[in-house]
Amino acid sequence: MTMKIAFSDIDGTLLNKDREVSPALKKEVRRITENGVPFILISSRMPAAMTHLQDDLRISGLPLIAYNGGWVLVDGQAIHSEEIPLHIVREIDGLRSGSSLSVQLFHGHEWYVESMDFYALREENNTKVSPSVRKMKETTSDWQARNISAHKVMVMGEPAELDVLVEQLEREFDRELHLYRSKDTYLEIASKRISKLTGIEMLLANSYPDFSLADCIAFGDNFNDVEMLQAVGMGVAVANAKAAVLAVADRVVATNKEDGVAEGLRSLVV
Repeated sequence: MTMKIAFSDIDGTLLNKDREVSPALKKEVRRITENGVPFILISSRMPAAMTHLQDDLRISGLPLIAYNGGWVLVDGQAIHSEEIPLHIVREIDGLRSGSSLSVQLFHGHEWYVESMDFYALREENNTKVSPSVRKMKETTSDWQARNISAHKVMVMGEPAELDVLVEQLEREFDRELHLYRSKDTYLEIASKRISKLTGIEMLLANSYPDFSLADCIAFGDNFNDVEMLQAVGMGVAVANAKAAVLAVADRVVATNKEDGVAEGLRSLVV
């Protein structure tokens, strides 16, 4: 099977133990792109947390799929955008009041935190992007005036408090929200109308109309990668992936810390 386009998740999949792209990965990405196979980053991250990786891989001109498919960018312009309704963003704020949970809001290139707490500092370190600090209610008021809302909401804190919030959100917004527990202490919230698979479908239709899902290879490690890996022609899991991801993968390669994606590109994209 000939792969015509490659997609890769970032955290837990692409980056090595130093949270960087390795020399081996750079070599393989350069090889496939020079042979006409685009290498597309697809992540729950915001674009600014992805573009510096594109620079490192020398693929800066290629599209990006951010926010788990919620914002698809081609030549720096959005070809698809799916936001969480603002009234639900405000409801999330109300439901977490009285807890110690930390909330972060994302829209496009904007990232807001209420304080530079432990979680904000950790995300800043991991993504090499700095958030803006202001109260959530100020952000939602500003967004209402601009007629925009969140592409992603992140809620972080103690697992027991997150358990309560998840139960409430599932009860009230099961049809509207996708709730993704990337860690026990991390909850990522997005519109239920999007996924990494919808992001790929939007990009193919817009920019690669001659390619089908069967022409795609994709790499992932976590629950939000399952649908994508099942749908593409070659779904590849790194060895450190969740059991549910390993179960649906067509191939399993080495861990992210052992250059699994580079291994997969070398053996599967010729």
